[in-house]
Amino acid sequence: MEQLTSSERQNAAIILLTLAVAGAALAILGRNDTLGVHGVIIMVFAGALLYLVLSSFYGPEPNEDRAASYYDDPIKVGIVLSMAWAVFGMFMGVWVAAQLAWPELAFDAAWSSFGRLRPAHTSGVIFGFGGNALIATSFHVVQRTSRARLAGQVSPWFVLLGFNLFCLLAVSGYLLGVTQSKEYAEAEWYADLWLVIVWVTYFVLYIATIARRKEPHIYVANWYFMAFILVVAILHIVNNLAVPISWGHAKSYTIWPGVQDAMVQWWYGHNAVAFFLTAGFLGMLYYYLPVRAQRPIFSYRLSILSFWGITFFYMWAGSHHLHYTALPHWVQTLGMTFSVMLLVPSWASAGNALLTLNGAWHRVRDDATLRFMMAAAVFYGLSTFEGSFMAIRPVNSLSHYTDWTVGHVHAGALGWVALITFGSLYTLVPSLWKRERMYSAALVEVHFWLAIAGTLIYVFAMWNSGIIQGLMWRTYTEEGALAYSFVDSLVAMYPYYIARAFGGLLFLIGTIIGCYNIWMTVRAAPLAATRSDAPVQPAAVPGE
Repeated sequence: MEQLTSSERQNAAIILLTLAVAGAALAILGRNDTLGVHGVIIMVFAGALLYLVLSSFYGPEPNEDRAASYYDDPIKVGIVLSMAWAVFGMFMGVWVAAQLAWPELAFDAAWSSFGRLRPAHTSGVIFGFGGNALIATSFHVVQRTSRARLAGQVSPWFVLLGFNLFCLLAVSGYLLGVTQSKEYAEAEWYADLWLVIVWVTYFVLYIATIARRKEPHIYVANWYFMAFILVVAILHIVNNLAVPISWGHAKSYTIWPGVQDAMVQWWYGHNAVAFFLTAGFLGMLYYYLPVRAQRPIFSYRLSILSFWGITFFYMWAGSHHLHYTALPHWVQTLGMTFSVMLLVPSWASAGNALLTLNGAWHRVRDDATLRFMMAAAVFYGLSTFEGSFMAIRPVNSLSHYTDWTVGHVHAGALGWVALITFGSLYTLVPSLWKRERMYSAALVEVHFWLAIAGTLIYVFAMWNSGIIQGLMWRTYTEEGALAYSFVDSLVAMYPYYIARAFGGLLFLIGTIIGCYNIWMTVRAAPLAATRSDAPVQPAAVPGE
């Protein structure tokens, strides 16, 4: 609050009061529906923040030279929220994985069934953990590479806290049974509308910050972050076009019919992987890897080539999720073709990252933080190869609907997304809080090996179980009957499901250790003297 002027505090209070009134309206309209519960949640959320604003309303105002420093407070809060969601989302993942081995862990309750906990897990990890990390790091990267303070004072908080309100509505809705039943897009219409408002604000803030940059060049990481913000907005709006059954009910129905709905959903679903789980995190990679390795990017041109390749090719690949369905055969072939072509720009980024480490491999050996990033680049390369391979129609006939797909997704989610996030945060936290280093290098080391072990156990278990499933489902007797029943395949999966839960548990323990390490780093005393980290004018060029 000390960073906001009285007029900015007034604007914040007006926004929160408007949000509280909207929550009250939903609570009244949905009094006989779960919509009313979400209305109350919105009221409580807005009311708590309004109390914080009003309690400091007449506090001292910021110094006049506020613009001479970076705006890091939203970044710090974003890191804390990201790690909190990581623990929640990964705990939910371990729980649902354990339910597959021990179904009684659902406790015979509706809210704790697999169908409700699973989207809570995916949204908690992808949007809660990943989304907050992307918002925080994008705010940090755009300021440092542009040598400019964020273009707004209230808008960064609106984006960060508004996004977390969306996550809260989504996850609580799943536990209450409110869902669109769309993969990675289960939140209902009112939460989707709120996210559109938040995301448009995010895009305008990001563009406005770049527009006021003091550096003539826009660093490549910003291109990836901009693609992530812009394309996710387009995907979200088109896929979630729906009509509520009434203003007083949470339930809505999509405007897309039948096959078109499936095509739009997987155009969204695969591009959510492309631009939420790939482009944004490549933005992290291209900034924090060179910083940590103290080496320039191996090839800046290759990073640009990779950007345009990913941006163009990924858009057409979603139909490979719908092989052997009612989707037209030529559309399936188009998705398969572009999926194979995607290997080129994807490996360009993975190779670029690994080649950047030339001359710095001794740092990789000694620095677990840099090792997080190196391992993330390796998993990115492996996952993209596997994705292109699985998109080929004959391979897909074996892998589809099996645990192989689950293993592939988690090789990317744990091995790529989570590892590059942890490496980036371990690089960012000491710098942001002006500490010499992380509280414990040994704990970073422990976290790294727990994460690697958990990922490998999980992925190898799912690879094995998936291939066994696919082979059992397509094995016939001499009479032409299925050799194995579906129950037979479930029995065969039992040891792999135990391994899956154990691998997830190791990853969760590592995440909790990471939270503790970050907390202790924040609590440590700041450095007595630090070099200036503030926007500066570019050096004058002789003769100009």
